[in-house]
Amino acid sequence: MATFVHELISHSAQRSPNSIALQIKTNQLSYAQLQKEMNKVAQGYLSLAISQGDRVGVYLAKNQENVQSMFACSLLGAVFVPINPVLKAQQVHYIANDCQIKLLITNNSRLKALAPLLEKCTSLVTIIVIDADEQALTQQVFTKQLTITSWHTFISQGQQASKCLKNSIGPNDLAAILYTSGSTGQPKGIMLSHENIILGAKSVSLYLQQTAHDNVLSVLPLSFDYGLNQLTSCFLVGAKCILLDYLMATDVVKAIGKYEITGLAAVPPLWLQLSKATWPKGSAQSMRYFTNSGGVLPLPTLAALRKHMPQAKPYLMYGLTEAFRSSFLSPQDIDNRPNSMGKAIPHVEILVLREDGSTCDSDEVGELVHIGPLVTLGYWQNETANAERFKTTPKQAINVQGTPLAVFSGDYVKRDADGFLYFISRKDAMIKTSGYRVSPTEIESVLLQLPLVDEAAIIPIPSIKLGQAIIALVVCSSDNQVLTQKSIIKHCQLNLPNYMIPKEVILLTELPRNANGKVDTKLLQKNYNKQAYSLN
Repeated sequence: MATFVHELISHSAQRSPNSIALQIKTNQLSYAQLQKEMNKVAQGYLSLAISQGDRVGVYLAKNQENVQSMFACSLLGAVFVPINPVLKAQQVHYIANDCQIKLLITNNSRLKALAPLLEKCTSLVTIIVIDADEQALTQQVFTKQLTITSWHTFISQGQQASKCLKNSIGPNDLAAILYTSGSTGQPKGIMLSHENIILGAKSVSLYLQQTAHDNVLSVLPLSFDYGLNQLTSCFLVGAKCILLDYLMATDVVKAIGKYEITGLAAVPPLWLQLSKATWPKGSAQSMRYFTNSGGVLPLPTLAALRKHMPQAKPYLMYGLTEAFRSSFLSPQDIDNRPNSMGKAIPHVEILVLREDGSTCDSDEVGELVHIGPLVTLGYWQNETANAERFKTTPKQAINVQGTPLAVFSGDYVKRDADGFLYFISRKDAMIKTSGYRVSPTEIESVLLQLPLVDEAAIIPIPSIKLGQAIIALVVCSSDNQVLTQKSIIKHCQLNLPNYMIPKEVILLTELPRNANGKVDTKLLQKNYNKQAYSLN
């Protein structure tokens, strides 16, 4: 069984060398071919003096060079830093400096956008451009002295040097740094060990019952732990992973039919689009499962998806990048407990604790604490954030000796008598209004009961009278029927206590989202705080 990230590919190549590992449009790469290309990239790294612990930034769309670049780092003990391709130059500059990226792999258009900031990337030595030739690169002038080379030259130099690939890393050594979206300030780099990545793949492939016969459609950014896991879980079992950069939901529907997809992972915004898309008859007959994470999947959306994919089992999952995945609701429990987060995934223990550290009773709200080997190595060079989130494993944990640190999630949850978990709110998102503590999630769930409401977000704004006033931001279906602020408030009055009723409802065409597809509530608060004067 694999111990290091690159072994996810090499072990499957030994078992089934001719099985397809990656597909991008019509281009297919078998496991044997992918292993060969990965080794070439690692040789190229050696020719550039990349060694154990060096950070390699990968700023690309989903393509085979992206995958090869990441997994080749493991062969040398280098650390890959996947950068979301939708990020702008300023954000990439921040990440490059924060973790001292030495080598950046990108394409020509992104390089041009980065050019004005390259001299400020203090640790950057080399840039590899996958879609440019040497002649074109020599015509570009940069103020900072950098080695900028084409992918072809990079690979050729590695083949000419052809040195022995070796490292002295262990399973708990650093393998990757994933950057959070940064909606609450500058993004933080979360450090993943080889064991974190391998065990995450094992756990997910186990409860999804993945096999070498699966065809998994990868639509999420590979810089997102949820998206990266599509690759690692596929490679673990020898399945085929089809990489897709889509523009419209219909592109995903077409891909499902074209590639006979058996598994798909997505976040709520895409699931909402897919629920409203037209699905040709029989287009989803190959689908075996679909998964959701990154936010609550509204029940009407889930119902529509189940009609479109009647044979597919839905898995509703909860996780946090600091510990990858914490819980999932199995398909057999969805109809009885549709609002539950489910139970802990394999290899994970979940506690629900009071502020004094004692264990909560059944149905008592407390903080979710994640324990086990999926707990990451912490934040890159951020001791303040580490001290807040990563704390000594509570003494009542079953696995108290196994992992010294636990992740205190900052999420309020409760656990029922049967052991099922329910999300209440982010600890820092609780609204204090009229002397009450209010969960935005509870109000959002009531709003989503309205058939014409597609999405809802609740934010607080300052209020002299109330402390904080509740504002509802609602996205409605494009329908002949009209949903008004007045009718939404009336629905809330019928289903919520007075102190939880929004003081104002704002209808939007869409909610702003961060790079990982989550609703950017901080931006909403910033944009709508100006309305506070009318609610004081």
